[in-house]
Amino acid sequence: MTYRIGVDLGGTKVSVAVLNSRNETVFSDRLPTPASEYGEVIDTVDALVQKALAFIDSVEINKIGIGIPGAMHQNAHTVKNANMQCLIGKPLKVDLEKRLNREFVIANDATCFTASEAADGAAKNERVVFGVILGTGAGGGIAFEGKPWAGLNSLAGEWGHNPFPFYGAPAKNRSCYCGKIDCNEQVISGPALAADYEIAAGKKISTKDLERAAKNGDEAAVTVLDEFHENLAKALSTIINLLDPSAIVVGGGVSNISSIYQEVPLRWGRYVFNASPDPAVIATKLLRNRWGDDSGVRGAAWLT
Repeated sequence: MTYRIGVDLGGTKVSVAVLNSRNETVFSDRLPTPASEYGEVIDTVDALVQKALAFIDSVEINKIGIGIPGAMHQNAHTVKNANMQCLIGKPLKVDLEKRLNREFVIANDATCFTASEAADGAAKNERVVFGVILGTGAGGGIAFEGKPWAGLNSLAGEWGHNPFPFYGAPAKNRSCYCGKIDCNEQVISGPALAADYEIAAGKKISTKDLERAAKNGDEAAVTVLDEFHENLAKALSTIINLLDPSAIVVGGGVSNISSIYQEVPLRWGRYVFNASPDPAVIATKLLRNRWGDDSGVRGAAWLT
């Protein structure tokens, strides 16, 4: 039996998984993501990989895949564009390889998520897939024929930091670590959605509880969720206009809001450059992920 090890370095948790030759997860574990210390990130990845290696015992593993909330710079030595800012400018690949004495293959976490869902997940057999992670941030990835596409500058799918298309709606004027104001991440991520509710209701709510509150008649939740459906439709319309994918798969905590899969496709036809105003004419599928929290880590394992 052969095995692959993948690591998913996320904003709130770090996960590890071991896949066997049938692409079945035979071991998994996770730890909270360290708040801001780069050295602690290395320690956490090390601890999880050591557990995975102990599980498969004597099997030789020379290469490990890891998805990160950013990308490697063109010089292939340092991290760029990471919403986990302690990683930016750090030689993550070199430091992990020194610590664990194994080769690491690094890719953007949304690219890993997309590859997993395109290969044998919700978008299996779809030729062109755009994957969206709406969680702590807003990321995207592209897969062609089930294979990830990173791009020449490791920027393919980096839609989260494109300017949000307001189409005349009031700007939110939220600054992002990327240096822009009102990029997609500041409008449609989990924290952005929570911030909208706090402004509307004067109290906090988790993304997980927002849809339930709306169903129970919370007027602020109803209003915020309706605006979110419209905003996500606007943001995704730019992907359809540019890439025209056969499917868009949504992951991250926001993907658990079940109403988006019905509401957003009914709305994005208003913004897609298409001859017919009928949203049903837009054939792109909007899909909930199949593998949940495991999508990213499974895709990372397939990097090896």
